[in-house]
Amino acid sequence: MTTADAAHAITLIDYGAGNLGSVGNALTSLRVPFKIASSASEIAQARGIILPGVGAFASAMDRLNELQIVEPLTEKVLRHKTPFLGICLGMQLLAEDSTEQGLHKGLGWIRANVREMTAKPGVRIPHVGWNTTRTSRPEMFTNIADGAHFYYDHSFAMECDDSLIAAECDYGGRVTGAIQSGHIWGTQFHPEKSQRNGLVLLRNFANFVKSRVQALNGGHHA
Repeated sequence: MTTADAAHAITLIDYGAGNLGSVGNALTSLRVPFKIASSASEIAQARGIILPGVGAFASAMDRLNELQIVEPLTEKVLRHKTPFLGICLGMQLLAEDSTEQGLHKGLGWIRANVREMTAKPGVRIPHVGWNTTRTSRPEMFTNIADGAHFYYDHSFAMECDDSLIAAECDYGGRVTGAIQSGHIWGTQFHPEKSQRNGLVLLRNFANFVKSRVQALNGGHHA
């Protein structure tokens, strides 16, 4: 990794999430430099952060606490405004709480709650597969057509104010597909499994990180 690459590298948080490798492979295919981190000291150097996620909410929060990285992540993202992308469970962890396997507290970075989806006639839970997604935030979805297809795999969904919703899909009702709160991005769908559209979104995040780094450097390339 060159010095310039290191300056713009994405920090991929390793806390035992099952899709760490596939997210890394997607970034590699885009030639986006990244580093894997699981400690406070590594997170302190991050210029942009991706929190992947597959599994249960409570066990994921337990693992983040065991690694003692909740406070370092909160410091970087909330205080230092480091660009952040949470994927699937990684997005849900941003919420205040989740009712998955009981009521459990999340990171609480945004005013949102995670609740179980309801099965209906013709609507199976978990929600697995491709779904048309309506988008509303140009920064996240640059070069992605409204109504693009993304790949979902979840049984719980985020409930939040409309002002946070960056994308949504219809699966027996309205489902939050992505959120954005300034520099904090989240996707319920898996961009690393969503072929071209997912890769474009990951590229958009990498470009967002790069622009923030350059802004901090007074507009000069690092």
